[in-house]
Amino acid sequence: QVQLVESGGGSVQAGGSLKLSCAASGYRGSGYTFSGCRMGWYRQAAGKERELVSRISTDGTTTYVDSVKGRFTISRDNAKNTLYLQMNSLKTEDTAVYYCAACYSTSRREYRYRGQGTQVTVSS
Repeated sequence: QVQLVESGGGSVQAGGSLKLSCAASGYRGSGYTFSGCRMGWYRQAAGKERELVSRISTDGTTTYVDSVKGRFTISRDNAKNTLYLQMNSLKTEDTAVYYCAACYSTSRREYRYRGQGTQVTVSS
């Protein structure tokens, strides 16, 4: 069973930075590999719908939601089975629970696996 464990969340003042990590494991027997999966970061703020913040394809192609472009950087280390999200110039509106997602299914139009999330709180 693929497991995703996020870390790196916390409280920071506006303008500060945080780096989230997502350690993936349990691929054996799943039919997937870390390097063979599209990965993504979602976030969900209180009272709001979940939104896809960023994703990274197997070839390293990245996309970002407009609100974080130029401030957030997604990356992956296939040797360590780890996904990252570097968040700079944080704003209060970035406050949310951030979730790691793995292995996007084009047929289902969803990610197969998600982590439990890590809280990011940005204060003014």
